[in-house]
Amino acid sequence: MTPANGTPVRVGVFGLLGSGNLGNDGSLEAVLGYLRAEHPEAVVDALCGGPEAVTARFGIPAARLHWYRGEYRTASRAGAIAAKGLGKLVDAVRTAAWVRRHDVVIVPGMGVLEATLPLRPWGFPYSLFLLCASGRLLRTRVALVSVGAATIGNRPTRALVRWSARLAAYRSYRDAQSRDAMRAMGVDTARDEVYPDLAFALPTPPAGAPSGPSGPSGPSGPSGRVCLGVMAFHGGDDDRARAEEIHRRYLDGTIRFVRALVEDGRPVRLLTGDECDAPVVAAILDAVASPLVTAAEAASLADLMRETAAADTVVAIRYHNLICALKTGTPVLALCYAAKSDALMERMGLGAYRHPAREVDAGRLLEQFRALEKRSAELRHTLAERNLAAARQLEHQFTALDAALFPATDHAHALREAP
Repeated sequence: MTPANGTPVRVGVFGLLGSGNLGNDGSLEAVLGYLRAEHPEAVVDALCGGPEAVTARFGIPAARLHWYRGEYRTASRAGAIAAKGLGKLVDAVRTAAWVRRHDVVIVPGMGVLEATLPLRPWGFPYSLFLLCASGRLLRTRVALVSVGAATIGNRPTRALVRWSARLAAYRSYRDAQSRDAMRAMGVDTARDEVYPDLAFALPTPPAGAPSGPSGPSGPSGPSGRVCLGVMAFHGGDDDRARAEEIHRRYLDGTIRFVRALVEDGRPVRLLTGDECDAPVVAAILDAVASPLVTAAEAASLADLMRETAAADTVVAIRYHNLICALKTGTPVLALCYAAKSDALMERMGLGAYRHPAREVDAGRLLEQFRALEKRSAELRHTLAERNLAAARQLEHQFTALDAALFPATDHAHALREAP
């Protein structure tokens, strides 16, 4: 889109992108696909966690989200603490300067309004607040698109998240629970809509043949590969006191489940969704020590979709591992650690196949897994219907985004260009 003065619209994308989380990058990919299809003349760049990775993969200029490179390392020495504090001040200036150069800024999906995993208020919540406050002050429209939200207990984090949402020009959520959570935290959501996660807008790759062993599938039912999505799970922001206990219980239960599958002769393919999940993969491979258990090396959601498409059944904990299975029509059993996973499974017609991630019981998990596989054909049909509905809803989302964001850019651009 090109304004009347002939200058292309300047669009920024913002978030923890390029930092090793495949779900976040998948949301960015979906938004870039929309921009390139509907607004090919727009000039797009990013302020993000991993600028080098974003530029290399998506071909757009990108700047680092934080001035201080040790932002996500715990500061224990006086020098590091001082540098972190200075970084907060510098980031306020840097963020405002970046926002000022744009007509529109889009935060593509992600759980930016939640604290379902451990989170410090002066980390990403502060960065998001700087973005939305700068947008309001500088009259750059900031859009939170199909984002996740959850009620937050920590008061500083809750305040930053609440004000970020209030200051944004556009908000939509990836499930009704997210909208309800923001309403409960004092945000007026009367005009906010709910749409599927942006990853449902990505193309579904054809089923491939990923490397690794696979068993034969026969007419009696699934007997081939099982994809197991794992996670470095330690509970949420309110679980810090028992984080290691939660992690141990999750890992022990998962290992017992994998052993049971191997005893049945089932090949198991381990999937991750973030670089931090690698130690969990290593622990499972070490504990089970079977040629039937292999690990995938996925670099994108498309890679994960190819893995799930080639599986008979998927068991997963990470939200976007679940989405990859659901989008490829593969029956999936969810290890749920937050309301977003419960909502996703209900929305896609698999609400009966959920297991608590904080209390993994290998015996019960195996029972649920076998019950899921007995209904495999029926559930694949259900998923095909739900995926068509999700695709239509996301088409409406992008139409709504056009109406909310781009008609205002001509006037905003003219205001900033005026002497």
